[in-house]
Amino acid sequence: MTDTDERFAVALDAGQIGIVQPTGQPRTLELSGRVEPARTTDFQAVLLAMAGHDLRQPLQIIQGSHELLGLGVRTKSEQRLLQRGQYAINCLNGLLDELLGAVRINEHAMEAGLLPVALGPLFQHACHENAEAALQKRIEIRVCPTAASVLSNAVLLSGVLRNLISNAIKYTEPNGRILIGSRRSGQNVRIDVCDTGVGIAGEQLSKIFDAFTRLDSARCDGLGVGLFIVRRAIEVLGHRIDVSSVASRGSRFSIFATRAD
Repeated sequence: MTDTDERFAVALDAGQIGIVQPTGQPRTLELSGRVEPARTTDFQAVLLAMAGHDLRQPLQIIQGSHELLGLGVRTKSEQRLLQRGQYAINCLNGLLDELLGAVRINEHAMEAGLLPVALGPLFQHACHENAEAALQKRIEIRVCPTAASVLSNAVLLSGVLRNLISNAIKYTEPNGRILIGSRRSGQNVRIDVCDTGVGIAGEQLSKIFDAFTRLDSARCDGLGVGLFIVRRAIEVLGHRIDVSSVASRGSRFSIFATRAD
């Protein structure tokens, strides 16, 4: 175990983040394996239902027009209307990001080759992509430095991390924390995304990777495909993912991938 692995392990085991060492036993779920050809049809059906490819350009036009309208705002009622409009635009942008992320992962899934992937830059990139959303909710994202590499596909694994972090932000209250790190586990590297969020109830745990599943529609405006994308990518890569969660304390999503060294 490297020094950074050790520091990450100490942070987890000390209970500084997420659900490690909770009172009582956490609820757990494990998914693993390589996807069968027949399993691709459900994902393709989801993509067809989404039809998000051609929506980005008109949305950019709406955003530009909205900003121009804001230059002439004078009254509080007008400001409130503009705020509502901006909220709707932000929601549409978020949905499009989900759709295009799903399309990108599906495009790479059939040609996914396993090569050494350095985790450090991947962690930083995934964190950077979610930085604005975390800032808006005053959520701290910490990345534990690592020199580890795994046998994976950079595009798919990056998509998995991006969706796990985005999901953690959605279900973590303001002023919460998210930790991303890795540690060795036998011949594998365990990649952890931990949060201090609301957790997942035991009866919901088995459903979280299903398409269009939203555990709390009041908290999350998305389509509910983020964790479905994660499941799809994990199956294609032949990795394993474990979920451990305690209600009101947080969740830990752990990906097990073969060490590249």
